[in-house]
Amino acid sequence: MTERKTIGGLLAAARSQLQRLDPAAAQAALGDGALLIDTRCAELRLETGVIPGSVHVPLSVLYWRMDPTSGHDDPILTDPDRQVILICAHGYSSSLAAVTLQDLGYPRATDVIGGFEAWLEAGLSTAPFVAARGDST
Repeated sequence: MTERKTIGGLLAAARSQLQRLDPAAAQAALGDGALLIDTRCAELRLETGVIPGSVHVPLSVLYWRMDPTSGHDDPILTDPDRQVILICAHGYSSSLAAVTLQDLGYPRATDVIGGFEAWLEAGLSTAPFVAARGDST
């Protein structure tokens, strides 16, 4: 019988495939043209703010928005040559998602070490969340 996997093991395996960025390096990459995708829910974005220049894509639809064959893709997001950086609240779900994006053809996909919490702790730029019409997530 195969040994059961753990989330800790999956996370370690995912992170071994990524060149993760600290918040300052992620901010610099954003300035160099990287795509920073915030996967946090609307409640957290309302509570803690957003990163200027980031794009919100909920984790629940991320893979469909990024896969040009899904029929639900967002052409603004689907350049496989562009560096894609994911940020979540604490840097856990973004690591697993970044590896999935690599599997979907985004070899430069990665995430932010420590997530949005580390971004705030580093004193980097944020802005208040302003809901766009129809933005419930």
